[in-house]
Amino acid sequence: MAQVLAVLGAGKMGEALLSGLIRAGRSPADLLATARRPERATQLRERYGLSVVSTEDAAERAETLVLAVKPQDMAALLDSLAGHVRPGQLVISGAAGITTEFLAARLPAGTPVVRVMSNTPMLVDEAMSAISAGSHAGEEHLRRAEAVFSAVGRTIRVPESQQDAVTALSGSGPAYFFYLVEAMTDAGILLGLPRAVAHDLIVQTAIGAAVMLRDTGEHPVTLREAVTSPAGTTINAIRELERHGVRAALLAALEAARDRSRELASGG
Repeated sequence: MAQVLAVLGAGKMGEALLSGLIRAGRSPADLLATARRPERATQLRERYGLSVVSTEDAAERAETLVLAVKPQDMAALLDSLAGHVRPGQLVISGAAGITTEFLAARLPAGTPVVRVMSNTPMLVDEAMSAISAGSHAGEEHLRRAEAVFSAVGRTIRVPESQQDAVTALSGSGPAYFFYLVEAMTDAGILLGLPRAVAHDLIVQTAIGAAVMLRDTGEHPVTLREAVTSPAGTTINAIRELERHGVRAALLAALEAARDRSRELASGG
């Protein structure tokens, strides 16, 4: 019999995880969810046929708890959970900036905690999820967390000290690519293309470039140089990107995202 898993806080990311688990073959009978609003609970029941329960009921029935609330809501959730978490029950947190130490201090002593930073491509089963063990989590708990998140994409293990960097790079990463596509679409319109044509050109180019990076194993510099002919169009474009400091702006942007993740950890 499969273990019961509960997603506490079935917002966009929580729902994406639940739906991905169901697509991967998990029975809705083995899944629980919590929701703040009655109408949201009704939506989840109707879409997926799973049980939407109270936080306390979820804690008492599930072997694995996935905390999918916003960082600023985590303390309140932990307060309501503390008296209901059982020995050996696995707690997985997907909240940016919230450390396993913060979680462990508010849960019964010895509770195994795993921290995960995933991203929105879990909606299409292409998420990148970085997993870190808390002080009481062992190999079995990491494998259980990997089994959950591998249903919606790839997983990787990292030391928890790297999670703020992961949050900046891949947790927030989809937004950077969407921002770039938005800007390139506007450029296509400026150059005389219809919006729909510019969009299709850019999206397929992005998909192709990503597959090349993934499947060839080549360094991105090598792949870029293969497109960059002497005195050609590409090198002229890259010269402008460098002149406008795009590389430096990206470095500064990711540092800012990392710093904000650290602020969230300290209650900022």
